Amino acid sequence: MSAYTFGRKGIEAGDQGQREITGWRLAALVFLPFAMGYFLSYLFRTINGLVSASLASELGLNAADLGLITAAYFLVLAAAQIPVGMMLDRYGPRRVQSALLVVAALGAEAFARSSGPLSLLLSRALIGLGVAAALTAGLKAIVLWFPRERVALVNGYMVMLGALGAVSATVPAEAILVKTGWRGLFDILAVATAAAAILIYCLVPERETQASSASEAGGLRSILRDVRFWRVAPLSGACIGSAWSLQGLWASAWLADVEGMTRAQVVTALCVTALMLSLGAWMLGALANWTRRRGVGPERLLALIAVVFMAAQLALVWRLPLPAIAPWLIIAVVGAATVLSFAIISDYFPKEMAGRANGALNVVHFGWGFLAQYGIGVLLTQWPQSNGHYPVIAYQVAFGVNLALQAAALIWFAAPREQRPRSAQASSGTEIVMTDLVAASGERRALARESVRRASW
Repeated sequence: MSAYTFGRKGIEAGDQGQREITGWRLAALVFLPFAMGYFLSYLFRTINGLVSASLASELGLNAADLGLITAAYFLVLAAAQIPVGMMLDRYGPRRVQSALLVVAALGAEAFARSSGPLSLLLSRALIGLGVAAALTAGLKAIVLWFPRERVALVNGYMVMLGALGAVSATVPAEAILVKTGWRGLFDILAVATAAAAILIYCLVPERETQASSASEAGGLRSILRDVRFWRVAPLSGACIGSAWSLQGLWASAWLADVEGMTRAQVVTALCVTALMLSLGAWMLGALANWTRRRGVGPERLLALIAVVFMAAQLALVWRLPLPAIAPWLIIAVVGAATVLSFAIISDYFPKEMAGRANGALNVVHFGWGFLAQYGIGVLLTQWPQSNGHYPVIAYQVAFGVNLALQAAALIWFAAPREQRPRSAQASSGTEIVMTDLVAASGERRALARESVRRASW
């Protein structure tokens, strides 16, 4: 993370009024606070994989219960993405992110006080709402402060540091869990989240945005009508959402039930995969930056990642003679492929619409994550447990169904289709903004003519 990346290049993208923020100050005041928020969201996303056994034994939950409670995070995140994207474009990432993290802190404290499936479900949903802007607020800040050609690389740094939250949800969280129990662990998370909200609000500078309230609904319509968005979104959601759901809950269940690992071995394996997720974010960001300079767009990289991801899942389903953790390392890397997806979206739409565009794509990501996480749990419960473990065939069927849906999304992405000329495509993201400007200009001319007419009288 060079000073050049966060310094001179970032300042070239800024306006005259913001040029005093240079070098590492730009990283410290803009990048790192939002990376902290994303770190916490990733920790919340994956922590249930660690505490699921404690929840099941203390509260008598089965796989479907655990799947629904954990997936509620994804469901609320998906539902919140569009309004959160609009708020980011109107009010800016600083105010939106700090306010929502307070909600996440309240949800974590409520989770620590829960006594049954319903209270766990509602608390988990409140956490999901509170971290709904954790990624998109950071991406919005990156788009506002950094030049377009650097977005994929800085996105990679953001996801890399955020993914360390998944690392914290393994061995470090296990050490706290042993001493305090799962309730004490969530008490600590509530305090940390509230502290992050205060830090972002007090530290991050404000930046003016160009979005107008009149263009928000129309801008969202232009995004959802764009054929390029609907070419990328299903594949991105199928792969990234599935990777999140697998690593966030079902990896630990698979390693225990299918591979026969002990608790200590499972926690160690989850830690290694989380480290791979963090490293993968940096690698994908650097790779996207390198290939872009050579004329290869992130769309091709996303398709390649999807193929490798499905191959790793096939290795699990077919029980190929590989090290037990090897396919899970690949699955973890795919969870960081948002680096590519959001770089693609940033090419399609202007920065004034970045919050809405990223939010629309995240609806697909988190929506798929909810369906995959809950759906796998429902399918697993179709087989009876033996000594507290589901049979191998149950996992093979559940994972196989999800894999078939990913294959369909890849076929949709690769299918030839008639496209508009590139100039027309490039203008689609800005047409609503231009329409507003033209309309405003027409209103000013009409007022000027009226003033001249009255003066002549």
